[in-house]
Amino acid sequence: MVSGGPDWPTIALGEGISGFDDPVYVTHAGDGSGRLLVVEQIGRIQVVEGGQIRGTPLLDIRGRVVCCGEQGLLGLAFPPGDGPKDHFYVNYTGREGTQLVTRISRFSMDPNTYIADPGSEAILLTFDQPYPNHNGGHLAFGPDGYLYIASGDGGSAGDPLDRAQDLGSLLGKLLRIDVEGAAPGTYAVPPTNPFVGQAGVRGEIWAYGLRNPWRFSFDRETGDLYIGDVGQNRWEEIDFQPANSPGGENYGWPILEGRHCYRTDPCDATGTVLPIWEYRLIDGNRAVIGGYVYRGSQIPALQGIYLFGDWASGRIWGLRRLGFQWQHTLLLESGKVISSFGEDESGQVWVVDYVGGRIHPIVSGEGD
Repeated sequence: MVSGGPDWPTIALGEGISGFDDPVYVTHAGDGSGRLLVVEQIGRIQVVEGGQIRGTPLLDIRGRVVCCGEQGLLGLAFPPGDGPKDHFYVNYTGREGTQLVTRISRFSMDPNTYIADPGSEAILLTFDQPYPNHNGGHLAFGPDGYLYIASGDGGSAGDPLDRAQDLGSLLGKLLRIDVEGAAPGTYAVPPTNPFVGQAGVRGEIWAYGLRNPWRFSFDRETGDLYIGDVGQNRWEEIDFQPANSPGGENYGWPILEGRHCYRTDPCDATGTVLPIWEYRLIDGNRAVIGGYVYRGSQIPALQGIYLFGDWASGRIWGLRRLGFQWQHTLLLESGKVISSFGEDESGQVWVVDYVGGRIHPIVSGEGD
């Protein structure tokens, strides 16, 4: 890390909007409507209009979702581009017989009423979950128009099945698939994915060596990718992929936890990509929550700063690049149980308070 550079801004949390059940994500459709969509872990997506929760949700699939703990309805993404949207994609945990699975599904919606048809579900991708934890769950479209999907290592502790390093498994990975260029309800593997055509390797894999990536995001200005990866019992990390990367990064788990050897028999970190920042599980810290690079207009001093936090301690940090090095600072002791960050259409960053059932905008703390 490096010292110097401009002063860090002061931030606070705005009053926000309450009334959600186990909220885990907030986003928008990119359609100019100004609506917010809040994902509830139990299997429902609420619509916020004019600062109020609408009476009818966008989607309710509580009967299909296995919840809770680290399971549930975990991710939501709308297709790229401006204008009305008539479909979206979700990531949730379900069950096929007795087997726990992750499903990536497409749902149709009426762009006028903002109501989806639960019967329109087209399951694009399903993979087994050997344990109930470490499901990842996030999905988002990249600047390239492809859908990126975060998967955890399958759970338990220490990745006992070694899935994160296994290129024949979709677990412990960041996946990249083409859903908008394929027939509705199907997907294609982009030919430029790094492992396409290799025997015994899943072509959907974009990057690997992840434990439980809980939220990733693309900087809407630069296209750079940031990943918050939850550690085992000592180190939490932020991983980084520049916009011009061809993919294929190995972020090290379970060889490494953060920048440190986790497996010592042996610990060969050759070819791994180290995190740009890590922090220890001390002083109430428990699990990193990946965030967003601020690109809103309301807090000019926050421009270009990556915001992320910790689930249990409620701390919110800032991370920025100065030359070829990274700076970080603690920006706020929020006192919240942070389950996610999210962006609205204007680039304003929101914080999701899981226990309080509330979403809060990040606002300037000057004058508080």
